[in-house]
Amino acid sequence: MLFTDDETALLADARFFRKKAAITTKIRAQLEATHDALRQELTGLTLETPPGFDPTLLQLVKGEHLEDFPYQYLDYPKHFAGVEKFTFRTLVWWGHHVTCALLLEGAGIARYKRQFLGQFHRIAGNGLELSLAPSLWEWQRGEGYTLPITHDRKARIAAVLAERSFMKVVRCVPLDDPAIQAGQLAQVACGTFRSMLPILTL
Repeated sequence: MLFTDDETALLADARFFRKKAAITTKIRAQLEATHDALRQELTGLTLETPPGFDPTLLQLVKGEHLEDFPYQYLDYPKHFAGVEKFTFRTLVWWGHHVTCALLLEGAGIARYKRQFLGQFHRIAGNGLELSLAPSLWEWQRGEGYTLPITHDRKARIAAVLAERSFMKVVRCVPLDDPAIQAGQLAQVACGTFRSMLPILTL
């Protein structure tokens, strides 16, 4: 129950908490800019969307405990309706990475799998990865968590998808990536979304 010297120093460091508040505000502004940019990306696109999809819905979330680390994210486009999920999430996970993720589940999943595999070589080679986790809500990456979508892995990825009732395709970007450091989260998210479009369009 006692505080260590390091814990006491951190607890008393007002500058740290002011910096954390300033960074949190900047991330929120970048996520809002990401929403604006993605909304423009969607203009004129015809996507394979689930029934009841509303292209105006979005969600901005801030929390402190994603595996004990702070996080902020934007869901846009956003569709959660029971088992139906059709969402693009831009997640800033403190201490880890930025993740742009396409979350798909529900009645249309067989169609999305077909389009993914049918357009595989347009999607592969863009820094995307397929989540291997047993649910949509795991955000770690690397061996055992994600499988890079490269041109030589089509058969393995098809085998993984065959066993899944959902699909999660991600791109993880280090927090010290020059684009992230330069405040270009919107450009990173939009570029990632464009690389995933063959899954969502005919």
